[in-house]
Amino acid sequence: MKNIRLFRAFITMLPKIVRVSPGLFSVWMISAIVQGIIIGLLAPVMQLFFDRATDYATGKAGLPFVVVGLVLLGAFQVGRNAINGFVYFCQTIYYQKADGILSMEVHDKINKIAPICFEDTRILDDMNKALQGKKETVLFTGNLLNTFTFYLPYFVIMSVYLFRVKPILVVSLVLIFVPVFLTQIFRMKIFAKAEDKSAPIRRKVDYYESCMSGREYFKETRILGAFPYFRKLYADSLALLNKLRFRAATKSDLTQFGVQMLSLGGNVGILLLLLDGLMKEEISVGAFAAIFASVDTMFKLMGQLISDKWGAIARDFGRVQYYLRFLQMPERGGMDVEMPADVDIALRDVSFAYPNATRNAVEDVSLTIKDGETIALVGENGSGKTTLVRLITGLYLPDEGEVLYGEASTGEVSMASLFKNTSAVFQKFQRYQMTLRENVDISDVDAMAGDADLDAISVQSGLDKDDRSFSNGYDTMLSREFDGVDLSGGQWQRIAIARAFFRRHKLIVLDEPTAAIDPIEETKVYKRFAEISRDKTAIIVTHRLGSVKLAGRIMVMKQGRLVEQGTHEELISHNGEYARLYQSQEQWYKN
Repeated sequence: MKNIRLFRAFITMLPKIVRVSPGLFSVWMISAIVQGIIIGLLAPVMQLFFDRATDYATGKAGLPFVVVGLVLLGAFQVGRNAINGFVYFCQTIYYQKADGILSMEVHDKINKIAPICFEDTRILDDMNKALQGKKETVLFTGNLLNTFTFYLPYFVIMSVYLFRVKPILVVSLVLIFVPVFLTQIFRMKIFAKAEDKSAPIRRKVDYYESCMSGREYFKETRILGAFPYFRKLYADSLALLNKLRFRAATKSDLTQFGVQMLSLGGNVGILLLLLDGLMKEEISVGAFAAIFASVDTMFKLMGQLISDKWGAIARDFGRVQYYLRFLQMPERGGMDVEMPADVDIALRDVSFAYPNATRNAVEDVSLTIKDGETIALVGENGSGKTTLVRLITGLYLPDEGEVLYGEASTGEVSMASLFKNTSAVFQKFQRYQMTLRENVDISDVDAMAGDADLDAISVQSGLDKDDRSFSNGYDTMLSREFDGVDLSGGQWQRIAIARAFFRRHKLIVLDEPTAAIDPIEETKVYKRFAEISRDKTAIIVTHRLGSVKLAGRIMVMKQGRLVEQGTHEELISHNGEYARLYQSQEQWYKN
């Protein structure tokens, strides 16, 4: 994708930020403008007071004039402190709300992109950058808004005031401002390049950290003695990440140092011009005192604008670009339609390759699954079984050919419509850190399962809610991290199967979900599966052939191709790939 320009990024983000809370946004912007005006008017109000005090000292004015000037100056000082606190409060609250809403936007976007994107490391890097850039995007927009609402009114008022006092003072400010602005553009490019190189390394750092201390990994990592290995990988990757950051920060800080020296020179120059004007009686004592008292604030605010605000924009704009580019990523579309329940599923010359792969994972497969048919997909590991199931269910779209549900192609129908009547248990099923009840009925949250419904599903899946592991029945929290319990792999597997059975479906897939269950229990699961799947289309995926006889048809995959199909007896009699696989495992079934 092309880089996004600064102005375009701001225009894109502004409506998103405004929609967070239009009322609070208006209050924030108006108060920031008032803040800039009050602080900008402090210098002329200060001059008014000093001039009146001078006139009173020389007998040219009475005391009331001095008192009025003092009251006015005091009111502006109090107003400045009050408005500063109010603006800070509004901005802090707004940033927090915007951060939460943009987080939801990123996750909604992730939900809409094609599932195959999760197989592409480049897109995973873009997701990482987008999540990193989400917070910076809020700050980026806020900093630019502050430029127009607070800093612009302030510097306009100060420029007009300085020009009226001595025009050359405004020229000196401009001469300082322009090179400092160009410097921030240079810093922006430095950090954008650094972010581009950092994202894949940062993902490695996060992964190695989880391998060392994550709950999913720590037992095996400790037993294998692999902690030092992952620690070294973590340390090396972190060192490389810090090296990239250090280089970018060094270039940026050296540039920033030059800016500070320039600002210091400008400060001294303005003071010399003021002194020259005072000696030549071109400016009053009050003007000299007011500008002298304000010049420090003026340069601090200029430094704050250029170094802090624009500096943050320069530092974070690379991540902002990735956030916006990620939101522009094409989504998987398709029509929302009511899919017919009783249809055949047909694959026509389907081929598919994973991103960056050198060969197809599925090659030129054609088949038809009849409505209500139970089929088994078998083959060695890596033969393409799981990939074919993902194509059949519409999770992935074929690179060539098409998958049809009746007359509807999976490439033309939305994911929500495709998955509405589909349920599945995958080999790498999820262990949600929620209650047993939530772990089951999450598959169909609109069904509002009662205990009777869950009891029926538990029987079908072999799950025993009265097991002592479930101390609080269906309301047992299944996570030690949340003061609950931990379960065995077999128990979790039964919960995953119960979750799939609970979902209302016309098509159900069991993709090697029984690895942690003993062979006897596995046979029971498949028999229950066959009973539940009557009048429904069912697909069993396995490389263990002990229970595939219950399928009406067995399809054999080898190196991405569909090489055989038929019943168990037919395939054995053909003495082909299926017979070879069955004979290699036959002793398991006899024993």
